[in-house]
Amino acid sequence: MSPFITFEGVEGSGKTTQIQRLKKYLTQKGIPCKVTREPGGCPIGEKVRKILLNPDHHKMVSMSELLLYEAARAQHVKEVIEPFLKKGGIVLCDRFSDATLAYQGYGRKINLKWIERLNHLSSWGIKPDVTFLLDCPSEIGLKRALQRNRTLKQENEERFEKEKIQFHRRVRKGYLAIAKKEPRRVKVIDSRQSEDKIFNKICNFVDKLIVRSK
Repeated sequence: MSPFITFEGVEGSGKTTQIQRLKKYLTQKGIPCKVTREPGGCPIGEKVRKILLNPDHHKMVSMSELLLYEAARAQHVKEVIEPFLKKGGIVLCDRFSDATLAYQGYGRKINLKWIERLNHLSSWGIKPDVTFLLDCPSEIGLKRALQRNRTLKQENEERFEKEKIQFHRRVRKGYLAIAKKEPRRVKVIDSRQSEDKIFNKICNFVDKLIVRSK
């Protein structure tokens, strides 16, 4: 199958901006690519997203949250990701299974082994070829995210932004632990750099990945 590329990071790390730039870059090179996201990416997934991110659902227990994410992923992979990869296109995904480990594992403190098992099942065994972890201090990312939500009128998706800063720090710590465990796959990029500098680093990695996959 073609390369599967994911983008991870705390709230406000700049993932969406870099994904759209990479899509344009690959399209200009004549390489078919699809941008998708989690939770979401398909009709069922998008409905689950509304449940998960709605700040009114602050009473949701951690295990319900975890299982909803996994259910949305199982549908997303079979309906969107796997078919496009098999057709020879590159998939660019805004969050994937690493996010579940970081947020529900390190953030919510659910047993990591349980999550790893569920991630394997819900992804049907598919793993990213490369993951770009756009890293920045949680305080900076959260401030960016809240400003973005106000600008785009996305307050109805602020359930995680409303968590205490300690939660976001645990999530960041989790992401960095994942990167340390899998350095060949997870590329950590300081997202406090300029957008152009971040994008150039991403393109260097992606160009090498495309050459290897031919």
